[in-house]
Amino acid sequence: MILSMTGYGKAVVAYKEKKIHVEVKSLNSKQLDLSTRIAPLYREKEMEMRQMISAAVVRGKVDFSIWIEKDASTEAAPINGALVESYYRQLKEIARQAGIPEPADWLSTLVRMPDVTTRTEMEVLSDEEWAVVQKGIGEALGALVDFRRQEGSALQAKFSEKIDNIEKLLASIEPYEKQRVEKIRQRIVEGLKSIPDVEYDKNRLEQELIYYIEKLDISEEKQRLQNHLRYFRETMEQSDCQGKKLGFIAQEMGREINTTGSKSNQAEMQNIVVMMKDELEQIKEQVLNAL
Repeated sequence: MILSMTGYGKAVVAYKEKKIHVEVKSLNSKQLDLSTRIAPLYREKEMEMRQMISAAVVRGKVDFSIWIEKDASTEAAPINGALVESYYRQLKEIARQAGIPEPADWLSTLVRMPDVTTRTEMEVLSDEEWAVVQKGIGEALGALVDFRRQEGSALQAKFSEKIDNIEKLLASIEPYEKQRVEKIRQRIVEGLKSIPDVEYDKNRLEQELIYYIEKLDISEEKQRLQNHLRYFRETMEQSDCQGKKLGFIAQEMGREINTTGSKSNQAEMQNIVVMMKDELEQIKEQVLNAL
């Protein structure tokens, strides 16, 4: 079964007043190429996150993001009441001693003083919250794998169609192949007859014709190409199917098609070879997306 390297997964989990968003996207790449954007609170767990991602994704260019959305009421920085009161007493005493009039709007003056609305507590990641985060990452990765499986099914259907087309085109060569042998024989014989006063050994001519025709024979190429087509189908059905392996098989198919083309020596056969190459090129383009 084929899995695509293209995928997308997202999950949202809740912990107390927080909503934790996890998003993972992947595209095709020869190796695992992982980039991350992690909320500061969770950065201490980056290595564990990377291990989870690499185990699920295996290969591809992956963008992973995790961020926190908090309730607006909890986001507001708390006002330090004791500090406000201390500022008020100090400013009132300074105004009295210096003979300066007290401000008409004490509140606006006091909230502008240093550290009155500064958040001083340090947030620490608890085991309980980390367990929730792991659950969210697992859900996002699961969604990504499901997406890849759906895309892989579409790829497999496309590959099967192209393999069937190549097989039909290969079978369509046979009538032209039989005609070609007779045409080659006639052309050589007629060429000899057109030369006046030439004597030739018919037995030797027959031997040379057999040698020449054997050099143009494509039976082995056809058989090997059929084997590669069958192997490609079998590999697609394997549970551990790998895109790289399919790519190698496609390369071997290309060699046999190219050799068939070089031996064709007939316009109709060469046209069929061109059509086979077109079908194979589409396989090669899409196999880059297979995991």
